[in-house]
Formats: sequence, C-alpha cells, structure tokens
Amino acid sequence: MAQTATVFIDGEAGTTGLGIRQRLEAFPAVQLKSLTGDRRKDPAARQEMMRDVDLVVLCLPDDAAKESTALADALGDRAPKLLDASTAHRVNPDWAYGFPEMEAEQAAKVAAARKVANPGCYPTGAIALIRPLVDAGVMPADYPVTINAVSGYSGGGKSMIEAHETSGGPSFELYGMGFEHKHVPETQLYSGLTRRPIFIPSVGHFRQGMLVSVPLHLDALDGKPRGADLQAILEAHFRGSGLVKVMPTQPGDRLTAEDLNDTDMLELRVYANDKHGQALLVARLDNLGKGASGAAVQNIALMLGLPHPGNALREMATA
Repeated sequence: MAQTATVFIDGEAGTTGLGIRQRLEAFPAVQLKSLTGDRRKDPAARQEMMRDVDLVVLCLPDDAAKESTALADALGDRAPKLLDASTAHRVNPDWAYGFPEMEAEQAAKVAAARKVANPGCYPTGAIALIRPLVDAGVMPADYPVTINAVSGYSGGGKSMIEAHETSGGPSFELYGMGFEHKHVPETQLYSGLTRRPIFIPSVGHFRQGMLVSVPLHLDALDGKPRGADLQAILEAHFRGSGLVKVMPTQPGDRLTAEDLNDTDMLELRVYANDKHGQALLVARLDNLGKGASGAAVQNIALMLGLPHPGNALREMATA
C-alpha cells in the first residue's frame, strides 16, 4: 500500500458517510477524494473516481450499492478495494464480514480482503454475545434465541431523524413485528445458529446509542453453565481486544443506551441468577460508532494496513 492511501466515500452525505469522513480525519495517511454537484450521481464520474483511489466506501441503499459494486468490478485490475456499509453483501461468501473480533482469524480475513461488508449495528451486539457461546459448545446451534434491542433514532434514516427532531417523535416504539428484519440473516449466519432467531428491535427518543440483550435459560444450555461460566467464555473470546470489553456486573445495575456515544467501543455484560437458572446477556454500543461509522473505519484501517486511532472522535470532541 502506498504511503498515502486514497479513499472515496460513495454516498458521503448520509449519516454513516459523514461519520466515516469525520473519523478518517484522524488518519494523516489517508487522503479523501470527493465528487461535487451532479457528478455525485453520475456513474461515469464515479467510476472514474474509483479507478484513481485505493478504497471506496459504499454508503448507499442496497440496490445502489450493488450498482456501484458493478462499476468497480468493471475496472478489472484497476478496481479499488470496497467496503460496503449497506446490507447488500453481508451474507455473500465473496465478501469478508467486517467484524474483526468475531473470531481469531477474522481481522486477518478483513485485512486480506478486497471486498468487505460492514456489519449491521444490531448484529454487532448480538453476534458478540452469541457466537462465543456457540463456538465454546455451550449454546446449541439450534437454541431458540430471542434478541431484544433498542437504538437511538439516528439509525432509522432521514425520515425517522426528521420525525424525532422536528415534531418530537414517539418516546418509544417497537417495530419489525413481521419477523423479517433485514439484520436477521447476518445475525443467524455469523452467530453460528441453525435456527432462525427471534429479533424484536425498538427505537427510543434519543439520537444515538444502543442496547442489545439476549435472555437465556441456563438449564437449556449444554452443561447447564452458571453465570460465571458465561462470563469466562466471553472474557476468553475477547481477551486482548482493544474495542470489545467484557464488563463486571452487579444485580442492581441500571444500563442506559447512550454511555458509549461518540466512541467505537462495544461493552458486553452477563447478568445471571443461578438459583433461578436464568441469565441475560447485554451489549452496549454507539449505533453510529461500533455499529456503523466506527466499525467502517476500523475495517478501512485493516484493509489499508494503517494503525487504528482508537476513540479519536470523542477525543477530538473533547479537545
């Protein structure tokens, strides 16, 4: 990779694109390239830009992301590396899944890939909680998993943001009651589950932040583990990770969704009552950080062979 890497964000005006651009400002070795005016939607201009950069980030709706991928593929040997922030390629085996901490080899897979699919915000939390238990042989692959989650409204796109910021918006709402949420396929695949999980998302009247929780019956898990056993499995899986932390817990804890805002961190917690054989796994993250733009920049750093700057966004905000 050249000493200075060039990056083009296709769709940089959206929430995720803006977040990626802001974070990439912490990389002196990255030169950002942009198109202006009508050229942003001109396929020829975008393809010309793709030919001249090292990496393209796709911050587009699914169909548009597929169209941009075709533009890049048509360049053959001149094609740049691609990082797709949409859901279009997340379960495509030709794309590496951009959750570097998912398993021991995943960061190396991302670093070596020419095409990487950025994970969804909800799946990031859910996979981090479930995959280690499946890999450890404690959670059967056909376990009937239920995932509940609440996110800030910034993850809902332009119309939802406008609804909350101009007219107040609802204080809280459940959605996805058709059990067809677009994040379910990647959650099931990368969690290692053979049974489709039940996923019920919700939105609160706060801009960003996220909690993802998975309730468990301990006697339905292999070996009938205690809460401390689940804690140990998560700690072993993520030991040495700079961005994923397994936190200590107390029964009287109260968790808010916004404590990791403007960071790229992911916190995991295990709450258990061994007497009743019940447990709750909880992930906390910024849906715009480790759940979107922060994860994208982590993957960009791996793909370009650059050191990750850590939580540069919060550091810039408080400087």
